[in-house]
Amino acid sequence: MTKSAVTPPPGVRVAGPPVAGVEEVLTGPALAFIAELHRRFAPVRNELMTARAVRREKIAAEGRCDFLPETAGVRAGDWRVPPPPADLTDRRVEITGPAERKMTVNALRSGAKVWLADFEDSLAPRWSNVIAGQINLSAAIARDIDEEIDGKRYRLPEGPLATIVMRPRGWHLDERNLEIDGEPAVAALVDFGLYFLRNAQILLERDSGPYFYLPKLESHREAALWNEVFLAAQAALGLPAGTVRATVLIETITAAFEMDEILHALGPHAAGLNAGRWDYLFSIVKTFRDVGPAFVLPDRNTVTMTAGFMRAYTDLLVATCHRRGAHAIGGMSAFIPSRRDPEANRITLDHVRTDKRREAGDGFDGSWVAHPGLVPVCHEVFDETLGDRPHQLGLRREVQITADQLLDVRSAGDRFTRAGLDNAADVLLRYLAAWLGGSGAVGIHNLMEDVATAEICRSQLWQWRHNAVRLDDGVTVTAQMLTHALDERLAVIREELGEAAYALGHWTSARELVGRLVLSDDYADFLTQLAYPLLDEG
Repeated sequence: MTKSAVTPPPGVRVAGPPVAGVEEVLTGPALAFIAELHRRFAPVRNELMTARAVRREKIAAEGRCDFLPETAGVRAGDWRVPPPPADLTDRRVEITGPAERKMTVNALRSGAKVWLADFEDSLAPRWSNVIAGQINLSAAIARDIDEEIDGKRYRLPEGPLATIVMRPRGWHLDERNLEIDGEPAVAALVDFGLYFLRNAQILLERDSGPYFYLPKLESHREAALWNEVFLAAQAALGLPAGTVRATVLIETITAAFEMDEILHALGPHAAGLNAGRWDYLFSIVKTFRDVGPAFVLPDRNTVTMTAGFMRAYTDLLVATCHRRGAHAIGGMSAFIPSRRDPEANRITLDHVRTDKRREAGDGFDGSWVAHPGLVPVCHEVFDETLGDRPHQLGLRREVQITADQLLDVRSAGDRFTRAGLDNAADVLLRYLAAWLGGSGAVGIHNLMEDVATAEICRSQLWQWRHNAVRLDDGVTVTAQMLTHALDERLAVIREELGEAAYALGHWTSARELVGRLVLSDDYADFLTQLAYPLLDEG
């Protein structure tokens, strides 16, 4: 147990290992604030998690989902979200990355308009990472970072920096290192509560505010819970409703049917929606995993945003946002520029430019990149479209998107290849070994991989096995075939690394975990829930 100079409030226990900065972050008022949020909102969170499972079973039984008849009035209503605050008005380039020290400096000075400071998919929830992330963001807001890391100087320059939008963990996750009344704290409330309490006032003094990205929502009821959390937190600090502004990632298939309702549920706190493409594909597989071949996805790398069902999703998102006065933010470009290979770098930049031009042309107000080297390309493309305008909120497109269009997975094609299977197995093993060691954003084969991409990899392998998919080489995907493929990929990695480096990694645990994820008849809702007990706290 952590030895703290602060006596925790009754019912609160800091269960994590002693890590640097924990006494600075987990003060008495901070622990009391988290405990109050948890006691008030954890029971509702738990009910909503049960409701997710019930809804999933209903969708599986019916083989489809649809727009909600009971909220038709919200969809038809004439309402708009509040105008964006000044530093969230222009969001043409957003960079994403974990709230680690180097990333904090590189993201803020990258030239992007917004930094998604991530505590979710790209930050492995090692206790030291969680605590350090809070310290890093407070230091960034105070512009108090100037130090040498790994022989290189990291400092924040004078002048404009990217606006910070913090992403807490999803509603489904717990924080084992902090217990309240004998149970793990809700991780989303820990991340949100600490950041809000530590920084809201100083952000307002600096003409900014506490802004958030909300991940993994599956319904407007989950957005409504966040709205209640925001109201309670603001009241506790004496701040007016609407001080918090939140952008929701539409990265689940059920949320795609409730875009209007989600914005409406957030009330004065709504800011926009984002197209979270990889988690969206993962959600489709998870939700329809036992419905049959109509929902079997081809190779993940062949599913482009021009596929019919993905076009329907993004067209609906842009139209919904602009009808309501909210920003529509495009998806992630996960490419990593190459400094060593000019030709590979040219191809990467061409891919990114094409992707961003599609988004800008479709009406998006901005888009994501995962690497500072891609910020200029994204800027260039959106500058061409926007010019001096900060966004495209005035661009209104009336679209009539049906449930059948959103669910037309077959529009992605039918490429099931051995190369795709091997790539998914390879990325999954490499990523989980890194994640178990405490790294949540990992460069693999010139792409930045995180939990979202790992989720689609493992879901694809599970789905192909359960549907006995026949690959382009004539081989049918079975448990035996997958076992052989995983062991083969691990052997390649071992030879590539050498015995000494391999022995230092978490490869045995990663291989065991991958086996549980893709070879079990049961489907784990989130790989992080299985992986969390294996996470090396370091």
